[in-house]
Amino acid sequence: MKKIVTMLIIICFSILLVSCNKVEEKKELKDLPYYTYLEDSNPEILIEVKGFGTMKAQLFPKVAANTVNNFIDYITEKAYTKSTFHRIISDFMIQGGIVNNTKDSINGEFMSNGFKNKLNHNRGVLSMARTNYFNSATSQFFIMHKDSPHLDGNYATFGALTSGFDVLDKIANVNTINDAPIKDVVIESITVELNGYKPSSVVYS
Repeated sequence: MKKIVTMLIIICFSILLVSCNKVEEKKELKDLPYYTYLEDSNPEILIEVKGFGTMKAQLFPKVAANTVNNFIDYITEKAYTKSTFHRIISDFMIQGGIVNNTKDSINGEFMSNGFKNKLNHNRGVLSMARTNYFNSATSQFFIMHKDSPHLDGNYATFGALTSGFDVLDKIANVNTINDAPIKDVVIESITVELNGYKPSSVVYS
């Protein structure tokens, strides 16, 4: 009888602990500047980084649908597996996504390119890398380490972290030479859970 009571107490305590963690997690999410963009129906990705841990993010089709579809396309083809974060600037951003088989470029979905995208480059936000040509984004992306308002409206933001900020910090603070990490920061994999979202075919430039 005592064993049963003990087990029930342990189970109840475990349930309470999980509930408290979920409440705390939701409270932390509400503090994010992009909280209003977060939806259960958004695609969710996991970025596994060797030796650093996992970053979880939501993608925002309502913000930049073609950019999201393009990113998902690369993910489903496992293009990012064993790629690296090759450009790292602490207090700015970490950049990755050089892949073996790059597809055609897509149009930049941002304000200065005539596209309504109001998601700012706050800490944790995902955005597409490009050349000086607005419609040149392919596979490379970056994650903001710190708020960078000078980028707002000039690069295609399309998602944001929901957890793994400690991983972001660890990566952003590795030793670098000319913004390249001394030791490779390897992306083991990026996976996606669509949560009911149905990607359309990517429209290329």
